[in-house]
Amino acid sequence: MLNSLFSTQRRLRKAGIPALAQAAPSPWRQAWQRLKRNRLAMLCLALLAVMALWCVLGPLWSPWRNDATDALMINKAPSAAHWLGTDFLGRDIYTRLLLAGRISLIVGLLTMLLSVTLGYLLGALSGYVGGVTDKLIMRFADLVMTIPSLPLLIVMGAMLSELDFSADARVYMVIIMLSLLEWPKLARLVRGQILSLRERDFMQATKVLGLSARRRLFGHLLPNTVPILVVMATMAVANAILSESALSYLGLGVVPPTPSWGNMMDAANSLIDFQRRPWLWMPPGVAILLTVIAINVLGDGLRDALDPKMQRRIK
Repeated sequence: MLNSLFSTQRRLRKAGIPALAQAAPSPWRQAWQRLKRNRLAMLCLALLAVMALWCVLGPLWSPWRNDATDALMINKAPSAAHWLGTDFLGRDIYTRLLLAGRISLIVGLLTMLLSVTLGYLLGALSGYVGGVTDKLIMRFADLVMTIPSLPLLIVMGAMLSELDFSADARVYMVIIMLSLLEWPKLARLVRGQILSLRERDFMQATKVLGLSARRRLFGHLLPNTVPILVVMATMAVANAILSESALSYLGLGVVPPTPSWGNMMDAANSLIDFQRRPWLWMPPGVAILLTVIAINVLGDGLRDALDPKMQRRIK
C-alpha cells in the first residue's frame, strides 16, 4: 500500500504534476487582486478614504466651532488663522467644509443603502417569481421613472419646508426622498439579470439537484448580480450627493445651521460673492467634484474586478 502510494507520487513529480493542487483563492480575493492592478481605482479609493477620515477627525482638531461667529471677521479672505476664509457670519469655512462633508457623505451612503436594498429585493422578486408580481412591481417602477426627478424633488422639498421639520430631521427626510426615486433603476437592472441567469445551465442543474427556491435565489442567482449591484450602488452614492447638493443649493434640502456642501454653495447666489469672494463657494464645489468623480471611477474599477469574464487575465 505504502510502496504504491510513494511510486505514484514519484511518477507525478517526474511528470511535473503536483500531488496536491494548490487551493485556488476565493472569488473575493481574486477580485481584490484585480482591483489592486487598477491604479486609478486604487487612487480614487485612497482619496475617498482620506476624505472620509478627514471629515470625521478634522473638526476635532480645528480651533473653530461650526456655530462660532465673529462680527469682526465677516467675509474675510483665507489667512493663517482661517485657512479657507470666513463666511457672512464670521464662521470658519474650513471647519464648516469638514462638517458639511460628514452630512453629504452620510446622505449619499444612507440613500445608497436604502435604495439598493429596496431595488435589489424588489428586482429579484420580480424577475424570479414573474407573473402578476412582476407586472405590478415593474409598472410601479415605470411610473416612478417617468416622473422627472429634479422637479419632483423640488416639489417634495417645498412640501417638506411647509411641514416645518427641524434641521436635523430634514436630513433624514431628504434621504428617504432620494431613496424613493433611486430604487427603480436598480430594480429593473436586477430583474433583467435574474431573467437571463435563471435560464442558464447552472440554474437548470440546481433544479435537477432539487435545491430549494430560497437556496437557488440567494445562493446562486443573486451572487451573480453582484457586479451590477456594485456599479449601481456607487452611482447611487454619487447621484445622492449631487441631488442633495442641488436641493440644498435651492434651500429645499439640508438647511442651516446644519452645514452641507450644497447649502454652502448657496453663497454663489449673490453676484458679489460669486465674483469677489470665491472662497465661499469654491471649496464645497471642488469637494463635490472630486468626490463624485472618485466614486464613479472606483465603481468602474469594482465592476471590472468583480466581473467573472475578467478572470482570464489572472496569470
